[in-house]
Amino acid sequence: MVKTHVQLTEQQASALRARAVAEGLSMAELIRRSVDAFLRSRAPLSRGEKKRRALAAVGRFRSAEGDLSVNHDRYLAEAFSE
Repeated sequence: MVKTHVQLTEQQASALRARAVAEGLSMAELIRRSVDAFLRSRAPLSRGEKKRRALAAVGRFRSAEGDLSVNHDRYLAEAFSE
């Protein structure tokens, strides 16, 4: 592991200490987990993951418009013009 120094506000340190106690973790472990979560949330998605997410969305949403597949472009243009 690499040792580093981070300055926190009093409020951040207090909230972090309380959360660490509540979860039964050290502050350092809680910070490491937070950094991991942050880095995962910013990582670019692979082509396979994008495809998996797109396929998972198929059929999950409904529209009140019965002709949406035919007039998709018109509805999209209207939505962006509002």
